[in-house]
Amino acid sequence: MKAHFLLLALCFGVSSPVCVQAAEKGQAPEAIGKGVPTEERMQWFKDAKFGVFIHWGIYAVDGVGESWSFFNGDISYPDYMKQRSGFNAGKYDPDAWAALIKRSGARYAVLTSRHHDGVALWNSRQGINVVRDTPAGRDLVGPFVDALRKDGLKVGLYYSLPDWSYRDYDVFTRQEKRYQLKDDPARWQRFLDYYQGQLKEIADRYNPDLYWFDGDWEHSASEWQSAKVRERILAHNPNAIINSRLKDYGDYDTPEQGVPVLRPASKYWELCLTMNQSWGYQPRDNQYKNANQLIHVLADTIGMGGNLLLDIGPRADGSIDERQVQILEKMGRWTGKHAEAIYGSQAGIPLDHFHGPSTLSPDRKTLYLFLDGKPSGEVLVKGLDNQVLRARVVGSGAQVAHRVLGKHDWSKVPGLLYLDVPAEALDADMTVLALELDKPVALFQEEVKAIESN
Repeated sequence: MKAHFLLLALCFGVSSPVCVQAAEKGQAPEAIGKGVPTEERMQWFKDAKFGVFIHWGIYAVDGVGESWSFFNGDISYPDYMKQRSGFNAGKYDPDAWAALIKRSGARYAVLTSRHHDGVALWNSRQGINVVRDTPAGRDLVGPFVDALRKDGLKVGLYYSLPDWSYRDYDVFTRQEKRYQLKDDPARWQRFLDYYQGQLKEIADRYNPDLYWFDGDWEHSASEWQSAKVRERILAHNPNAIINSRLKDYGDYDTPEQGVPVLRPASKYWELCLTMNQSWGYQPRDNQYKNANQLIHVLADTIGMGGNLLLDIGPRADGSIDERQVQILEKMGRWTGKHAEAIYGSQAGIPLDHFHGPSTLSPDRKTLYLFLDGKPSGEVLVKGLDNQVLRARVVGSGAQVAHRVLGKHDWSKVPGLLYLDVPAEALDADMTVLALELDKPVALFQEEVKAIESN
């Protein structure tokens, strides 16, 4: 016990060969930095269902793509970095941000503490940061963390593994590489010390509930020392959770932009999605999804057991585009009304049984059906081997008449459940029905052959 504790302490403080050897022996992620069991650590995340992603950095000054605009050659690196002079955060109000996030119904938020461009939003001792290098002149992460916690929200911090600006990182742009790792391992070690030192600053100052990594595609888990980083994080905070982009050492998967067609295999997953086509503030990008469409995305996501991390991109002064504010406000109306069907729910029933998203209560005795638009007739559920004790509209409590047709005593096949939803009880965006069942949900699926009466 004492030896194990000493090893963890050494690993967090310095780059130790002992730590690397202990961490890089092919152990499963659960075995690295073992503390609180994964299921226990992930419980709040599993229950939260909805979070807000915030891409904020110097790229908001000219409204260009975050980091990628210089990496891909759309803008020169010097012109990109000139934006530092315009990043003032003059209207930044973290309390207002937190209040908006809470009103939206989100239970956590993730802020880009440093993107691939290397510009840190806190007073980091190394690299570029907004305190020393921009008119903002102050730590922007700490007040955000404090505001979230004051409002009872979980704190996530995004951190890019690559730093394309850092002199000892190997990759500079898509066309230019500074060096090969095999040719200069000492230089790569200096970069590892830099980025792991920044992570220690984040852990010591902010102790986030969630570490949201990005950019792991540029190197292997061994080169990043992913296992050691995971061990350090969990040694410092045994309850912390880590996304999948710490190259093989995360707790949950992070599909991006596209809503999965089929339920992902991962037990825990999170769809990260933009409101328009851009992560950061780009005023010329007017291709916004509307609130109704995003509510449907949220329903699809939670119906498959996932979370939605919906992105906003504040301006360089810290104000938020009114279109983004309105979307979050409208989502808050819907999530507030239908909270019982969202938070703490489990993935619903397959589309073979109900043609739409659905969720289940923790005891699996209440089935929630999400209705797309105005039903053209009665709502149909197939293969439900339960008695429906009560059917109601979530949010209004309106009773829903229901009947079972086609059930025969000689057959084990359940009948067809029809639900007649009152037109006056329909929600403007998406109506949710609650079916209170006699036992945990039971579904019937017959063998693929004809069933004959004789």
